[in-house]
Amino acid sequence: MDLESLLTDRLARSFAAVAGGPVDPVVRRSRHADFQAEAALSLARRLGRPPREIAAEVVERAALADLCSSVTVSGPGFVNLTVADDLLGTLVSRMAADPRLGVPTVTAPETVVVDYSAPNVAKEMHVGHLRSTIIGDATARLLEWLGHRVVRANHLGDWGTPFGMLIAHLADLGESTAASKLSIGDLDSFYKGARAKFDADEAFRRRARERVVALQGGDEPTLRLWRLLVAESESYFLAVYDRLDVLLTRADFVGESHYNDMLGPVTDELDRLGLLVESGDAACAFPAGFPGRDGEPVPLIVRKRDGGYGYAATDLAALRYRTGELGATRLLYVVGLPQRQHFEMVYAVARQAGWLRPPARAEHVGFGLVLGPDGRKLASRAGDSVKLVELLDEAVARATALARQKNPGLGPAAVAEVGRAIGIGAVKYADLSVDRSRDYVFDWDRMLALSGNTAPYLQYAHARIRSIFRRAGRAAPEGVPVLVGEPAERALARELLDFGAVVGAVDRTLEFHRLAGHLYAVAVAFSGFFEHCPVLRAEPTVRESRLVLCDLTARVLRQGLHLLGIAAPDRM
Repeated sequence: MDLESLLTDRLARSFAAVAGGPVDPVVRRSRHADFQAEAALSLARRLGRPPREIAAEVVERAALADLCSSVTVSGPGFVNLTVADDLLGTLVSRMAADPRLGVPTVTAPETVVVDYSAPNVAKEMHVGHLRSTIIGDATARLLEWLGHRVVRANHLGDWGTPFGMLIAHLADLGESTAASKLSIGDLDSFYKGARAKFDADEAFRRRARERVVALQGGDEPTLRLWRLLVAESESYFLAVYDRLDVLLTRADFVGESHYNDMLGPVTDELDRLGLLVESGDAACAFPAGFPGRDGEPVPLIVRKRDGGYGYAATDLAALRYRTGELGATRLLYVVGLPQRQHFEMVYAVARQAGWLRPPARAEHVGFGLVLGPDGRKLASRAGDSVKLVELLDEAVARATALARQKNPGLGPAAVAEVGRAIGIGAVKYADLSVDRSRDYVFDWDRMLALSGNTAPYLQYAHARIRSIFRRAGRAAPEGVPVLVGEPAERALARELLDFGAVVGAVDRTLEFHRLAGHLYAVAVAFSGFFEHCPVLRAEPTVRESRLVLCDLTARVLRQGLHLLGIAAPDRM
């Protein structure tokens, strides 16, 4: 249990005794003490008593002698709490001895599907895929570490009418030529070539439409060409994921095609349940609570009059498969905020159909845009979407130059490794350190800075700690009690002890900026500790204690960064 929870639990009893019923003590961090309880202020009107009087009685009743060295009332009725040095030392020692840093695995693990990244076959990944991939990967890492069974679902766009055009173009080029073109990752020029022919050539358009029919009908030669497109695209995607250091593998590709045979049964079941209505030229569902601008309900298009299916049909089939076949109880869709209403409507229809029954629930993990310096969606100079590979390459190049400048003694291979860790980490942290519901401006100088709330600053803090142990020529001592007395030691201990509570909060909210903010606070506290508390020059007992504190700080930074998908190099 973290410090705030310990104090809350203990104070809740005395507040309840004073108020005659349950009360949240409202314990928060304070600038005037370690923590502050504020509940007396809100209780004053209810009890008809001055808040200072209430606070004083709470303090008198509270059993806090084993937790706090000082408990006082200040201001209009705040209860100020200073945690005892011995308790801080004991809790930090316990955390240091725990391989999981005080974060237990969950007692009731769930099967969680994380739907993220989702590029389109025969198209290169661009900056628009960045946030889904980064946030989804952090989600999978965190939930797996906590003990959940995580199913990573990369919902590829690999089916539908555009594939008639792509397959016809592939057939025109010849399989060997097309495979060579696709294998070097030149997906954009392939797609643009197919599009140009489709727009300009009626005969090609006819062949493309025929290929759509053949694909949907299971024609084997057409399917072979389609599989080639998918396989070469997947190889390209995997190369990007390797560069970005995310967990997605070939086994995680579950494209729209996977659900193709389920679309008819899903639609038929919705029809039997009375959830489909013929509207215009389509069979639609109209879940309650989604009015349009005219006040009329917004339709969720399931099947078109020509027999084709809308995106909603595939999303409903995927949801039914995930709860039914996979047994998932938590479905996470890491998709941009503009898609929120679509997914909320899909969830509503799934609940009506009985495919999303408690304890199963679905969550839209929405996010904002990546903006350029002009405040608009980040784009290349030509106005096109920035290719993800080019962005990552630039990040690594800039970071490698920085690493070479800061570490002239490192060899080329070591510089390249550090540069990659810093560059990729900077891109990820710039995304994850802001509230995901907000847009953010992509700024190279800020994200690669060695100061401020950046990945390089956290990575440097970790590397600086590892350098202490290199100078000492030893590992951290084991079983040594941590002594906390100096203000900088106390500040660092308090931050470290919050790690478990922060991870627990992010498990519930998937707000990774909270974890990033905590790691930054730990790094800042360590900087103060490093400045004011000598480690290797301290007398032996204090030195051993401070080495444990240093090692614990490095482990928290390394584990926290790992959960964000960011490497923590030992040298920078």
